[in-house]
Amino acid sequence: MPLPSHRRLAVSATLITALAASVAPATGAFAATGAPVSPTVTETAPAVPKPDMDGVVAALNSAMDNGAPGAMARFTGPDGVRSRTVGVQDRVSGAPMDVQARFRIGSVSKTFSTVVLLQLVEEGKLELDTPVNTYLPGLLPDDRITVRHLLTHRSGLADYTNAMFANTVPGFEAVRNRVFSYQELVDLSLSEPRTTEPGVSYKYSNANFVVVGMLIEKATGRPVSDAYERRIFKPLKLRKTSYVHPDTRIKGTHVRGYLHPDEAGGALVDSTEQTVSWAQSAGAVISSPADLNTFTSALMRGRLLSPAMMQAMTTVTPTDATNTRFYGLGLRRYDLSCGTQVYGHTGTVQGFYTYAFSTRDGRRSLSAVANTSNHGAANTALGGTLEAAFCGKKPAAAASSRAASSAARDLTSLPAERDLPERH
Repeated sequence: MPLPSHRRLAVSATLITALAASVAPATGAFAATGAPVSPTVTETAPAVPKPDMDGVVAALNSAMDNGAPGAMARFTGPDGVRSRTVGVQDRVSGAPMDVQARFRIGSVSKTFSTVVLLQLVEEGKLELDTPVNTYLPGLLPDDRITVRHLLTHRSGLADYTNAMFANTVPGFEAVRNRVFSYQELVDLSLSEPRTTEPGVSYKYSNANFVVVGMLIEKATGRPVSDAYERRIFKPLKLRKTSYVHPDTRIKGTHVRGYLHPDEAGGALVDSTEQTVSWAQSAGAVISSPADLNTFTSALMRGRLLSPAMMQAMTTVTPTDATNTRFYGLGLRRYDLSCGTQVYGHTGTVQGFYTYAFSTRDGRRSLSAVANTSNHGAANTALGGTLEAAFCGKKPAAAASSRAASSAARDLTSLPAERDLPERH
């Protein structure tokens, strides 16, 4: 359902500049048992650090040093829009990376799918804690798996992409032009052992969001593309965001994606044209840096969901033992070294790594992309844009203990989380 016109987000440099320069990052801890953590609110907001755009460029260059032909980032904040690009978006033509260009956003699509599903929950068409089989009878072998388990990656459904892309380039070429049904993808998952009992632990799986797509289509009676368009793209005026499955093209000016093969030193494979049918509602959306900034900012400001749904979406559990990474409902939370918490998602699809994150108040947002994949060092390097953009220049450590503590929370010191199998 489109938002009323008075609630639609109008993104412009003028509006962004006019925003009040305050942010209140939550800093609550999580229970050792992995119990959900609700966002906390501080009474006094600390000063907002200015983005370190030199640091952003350094992160982009590091992604290039680790195998990406090009990379770019776009930051919006109280002082307006700042963007940086390095390298090329097309290795054949030599065209430089263009911050206006479209690209495949991979698993950032999961947040789009979650917004649609949570809107349907608000409309009474679904319930988070109802078993999936209530809505899709007989689909899953366990009636205990709920809608919430899908959105939090706690269903235990195996990620079929691990086997699908065990051999990177052959696996990709086998599905580049193939069109799967949702049921075929679910069957691939169910052919493998489950990874956990429902609700017990976090285990990332693309199969969860394939089922989310099925739930959306069952509840609306329409293709998921229609739900994206009516509920998100048009209300937010995301003119460069689309879902074209099973079309293989990216229309207009776009970034070309390059996949690293399994063999070290092997030639890059241009993976731009593909159906992305192996992912669909788990990863087939196309967007641009500006549109991703608009989306994450609008989401965090409550333009798409009610306060109750936002509370549910941003209530998180840890995804590892670093005390920096968490997952809510189709949404990652990263706790940065400066104490700022950012919400959004990472995205991997053959040839592209993407980060799209915003502060909880929606006043600062960053989107970044590198046009390569299957090379985790490039993914980790690209993640350095978050620290630079949201934490600013790092001051000289006052004491070695403080420096060690900060380093332990700095995402750039940790390997990036994986949305697809990595070989390098």
